[in-house]
Amino acid sequence: MNEFSLIFISALVLMTGVELWLSLRQSRYVTAHRNEVPDAFKDQINLVDHQKAASYTVAKGQLNRVEGICGMIILLLWTIGGGLALLSGSWQVFDWSAMTQGILFILSFFVIGTLIDLPFSWYRTFVLEEKFGFNKNSQGLFFTDLLKQTVLMLIIGAPLLWGALSLMESAGEYWWLYLWAAWFAFTLLVMWAYPAFIAPIFNKFTPLEDIQLKERVESLLARCGFKSQGIFVMDGSRRSGHGNAYFTGLGGNKRIVFFDTLLETLNEEQIEAVLAHELGHFRRKHVIKNMAVMAILSLISLMLLGWAAAEPWFYQGLGVTSETSATALVLFMLVIPVFGFFLHPMMTAMSRKYEYEADDYAASVSSAKHLITALVALYQENASTLTPDPLVSAIYDSHPPATLRVAHLEGK
Repeated sequence: MNEFSLIFISALVLMTGVELWLSLRQSRYVTAHRNEVPDAFKDQINLVDHQKAASYTVAKGQLNRVEGICGMIILLLWTIGGGLALLSGSWQVFDWSAMTQGILFILSFFVIGTLIDLPFSWYRTFVLEEKFGFNKNSQGLFFTDLLKQTVLMLIIGAPLLWGALSLMESAGEYWWLYLWAAWFAFTLLVMWAYPAFIAPIFNKFTPLEDIQLKERVESLLARCGFKSQGIFVMDGSRRSGHGNAYFTGLGGNKRIVFFDTLLETLNEEQIEAVLAHELGHFRRKHVIKNMAVMAILSLISLMLLGWAAAEPWFYQGLGVTSETSATALVLFMLVIPVFGFFLHPMMTAMSRKYEYEADDYAASVSSAKHLITALVALYQENASTLTPDPLVSAIYDSHPPATLRVAHLEGK
């Protein structure tokens, strides 16, 4: 161990401690307010549903705390505990090229990580979500999805890793800049390809058949100046009772997507208002702004990786003796979320600002009243708490609390 080991362990313990404290704070606050529906929602949400949302929030918090503690232990075992050194060494016994060993090392790390996370994913789906009536998944579909995700990771991941490691080895001192450019180009490609080629691997998308709703949506799209490749309904009910709507894609390959569960929950006016909110993100250029922020943060991260990868203390401080590009990449992926955790409030504040702006846009092209009733219906349907702890919400929640959001819309 060296000084960086102590810095890393201190940051990890601090992050986990803060997360646990915030989670407990959230549970206490929600529990304290579970027996009374906020005044703004008393006419729309009954006490039974309000209490269900409180119980759901508390149960999720309990699972998250267990997962957080286990995550800290697993991270320490991978690094200071020598897990990565053992995994890397297990591939070095084969008489293969350093590139092949590096790719297999990283892919095996991800596969093992998926298996480690499997009990939590299974419990969340078949115990927690099942208990509150949201799970529609079957164990066969669950494991089929897992297999598809793994195969997709291997098919896409292997060539990506080859490209990344090649740049790290041969692109010179500023390899991190070239890697950033390649990564950003790949991100844009995935955003473009996702609706037509990736999403259908996991879900079925069918054109919207409701003629009256389709005409209403197309009229809204015309008013907003939004061109898409179609309006589709996704079979979200195969896996979950939660509802949502979104637009996806890039350039000329954009799609409007409704969960079938959303269509069952909301009426036409409410669906139009929800879609208007989503289109508000497009019209206010939130997608472009988020991409710009992501590009800047990823550039800074890769620049830091370029510096750390050349320093022996980086490897030694994290329990690895093999100073290779592959180990540097994995170590950095493990470490950066620990230090990046403290950026949460800034990112959350930016996201909330965008949500208010999207609500304003929806109110201008559709109806603030219908958006309010839609939001309340979705809060009720998804068992989202109406009374989150203000501090916890400010740090974690990308959307403003229901009370603030509704009050904002009522002022329109």
